[in-house]
Amino acid sequence: MCGILGIALADESLPVAPELCEGCFFLQHRGQDAAGIATCGPRGRVYQCKGNGMVRDVFTEKRVYGLQGSMGITHLRYPTAGSSANSEAQPFYVNSPYGVMMAHNGNLVNTVSLKRYMDEDVHRHINTDSDSELLLNIFAAELEKRDKYRVNNEDIFHALEGLFRLCRGGYACVGMLAGFALLGFRDPNGIRPLLFGERVNANGQKDYMLASESVVLKAHNFTTYRDLKPGEAVIIPKNCATEKPEFRQVAPINSYRPDLFEYVYFARPDSVLDGISVYHTRLQMGAKLAEKIKKQIDVNEIDVVMPVPDTARTCALQLANTLSKPYSEGFVKNRYVGRTFIMPNQKERVSSVRRKLNPMTSEFEGKSVLIVDDSIVRGTTSSEIVNMAKESGATKVYFASAAPAIRFNHIYGIDLTDSKNLIAYNRTDDQVAQALGCDKVFYQSLEDLIDCCKTDAVQKFEMGVFTGNYVTGVEDGYLQELERVRALNKSNSESKADVDINLYNEGDY
Repeated sequence: MCGILGIALADESLPVAPELCEGCFFLQHRGQDAAGIATCGPRGRVYQCKGNGMVRDVFTEKRVYGLQGSMGITHLRYPTAGSSANSEAQPFYVNSPYGVMMAHNGNLVNTVSLKRYMDEDVHRHINTDSDSELLLNIFAAELEKRDKYRVNNEDIFHALEGLFRLCRGGYACVGMLAGFALLGFRDPNGIRPLLFGERVNANGQKDYMLASESVVLKAHNFTTYRDLKPGEAVIIPKNCATEKPEFRQVAPINSYRPDLFEYVYFARPDSVLDGISVYHTRLQMGAKLAEKIKKQIDVNEIDVVMPVPDTARTCALQLANTLSKPYSEGFVKNRYVGRTFIMPNQKERVSSVRRKLNPMTSEFEGKSVLIVDDSIVRGTTSSEIVNMAKESGATKVYFASAAPAIRFNHIYGIDLTDSKNLIAYNRTDDQVAQALGCDKVFYQSLEDLIDCCKTDAVQKFEMGVFTGNYVTGVEDGYLQELERVRALNKSNSESKADVDINLYNEGDY
């Protein structure tokens, strides 16, 4: 899961980099491993700054100042099966044809056949394990087939038709053709989110933005915005003061199935994705989960409800209200520690939980507590939280998950782990509770979760992480390849370059 952003300013004398950098802070939750910005200057020259680390570390004032141009894209990386090498930070760049840059959120599931196609048919070299670089080269190869001195919108849409035909998976992308245009597109199932917005300036000219979440658009006064449809693309011309963006349904809509996990965990509560308020879905999750708990135990056994900060707060508060139980903030979060299931190994995840959360003994001592989290993945965080609650004097510890049991890989951009490492894999709820060390575990039902999120426009979701049935079909071959790549990266049999070879990075690294 990553964050992507693109902006085109009507006033070509203004630098876009500061606003791109500011926008990154609103998407930091979507990727804390690496950050990158690429801009296009007045003569079509591309400038870039990217590297491993948080936004505040990568984008210093000096580096951002060196990024010229009124049009640009940015990426915040959350690592999937690829490595966390500095050279795999995005956006990626290819100089032929025309100079193309791209930032990608999601995962392709037919990478093996695509790499073979790149090698045998179009003779393009893929330098990293990232399927984002692969996707960029697919697009570039399709664009190259036009064999023209100068590109136009029709050429780009035709190239995207080829990309949609070849690539399978969940993806949302922002791209840039040097000196020509900004573009955005979304996979034919709408698995990964992408929104388009416009902002009217005092002189009546319009600026345009593409972003992973609505919160960025709203914060930057892009008051008119909408979701791109599945299979839809938009081209925003560089001189957008005089030329309007062009939209096209490039590929037929296979289905409209946003990823259900976005609403459970990844998106900010103040975002609206595909017309669905993340905040309101989480309120509903709390109410539904409370009703399920009522059917399984005597709620008089619960003294207090506590959230695991931060994403579970909304759900836990509504759950406590529905159960008519006190709500307490029993854990204090250290905001300078990243999300633990992203950590590269088990030992680091365990120690990180203790660094991230600190229990307040007064809220636990002598009480029977119900702890609410958004989901339970490996169980590392959850079991440590149960341990901390008991160490702080809790007499009973119940654990509730706003999501159903996660028993399968997430294959469209959230690298949870191999299925066998998931705590619910091949375990019953009682066995999960025993593994966590709690008195009982409560999972949201899948039917209730869908009811919390669906609208008149969106009735179905991608939910393979809960069912093992994926929108794009049976992906056994991809899952095997995923495990092979993970094992290869873990063994460090081939070292990764620390420096990106495709463009000079602004600033000193």
